Amino acid sequence: MNQGPRATRLGADTGEPPFTLYVDGQPVSACPGETIGVALLLAGHRVIRRTSKRGDGRGLYCAMGVCWDCAVLVDGRTVRACLEPAAPGRHVETLRRRRP
Repeated sequence: MNQGPRATRLGADTGEPPFTLYVDGQPVSACPGETIGVALLLAGHRVIRRTSKRGDGRGLYCAMGVCWDCAVLVDGRTVRACLEPAAPGRHVETLRRRRP
């Protein structure tokens, strides 16, 4: 059965090696040219934050910087993961806290 075309990572064509960034203290692989949102999605992190009232999961939605569903903390700043470039050694904190 044909499974269709396979996805490839951006850095695979450049010859530049992948690197590691840290998400909630865990290593996540990324390639040059990828955003934090892409690295999270490819690592299986579909829920990036939770809503404050009901605790509903949120992740990449618009993937172009219009909404804030993919908000994460990077170096103490709140940024949109879909726009923020992934870089070696960066420390990313998701906002997946559980409801009280």
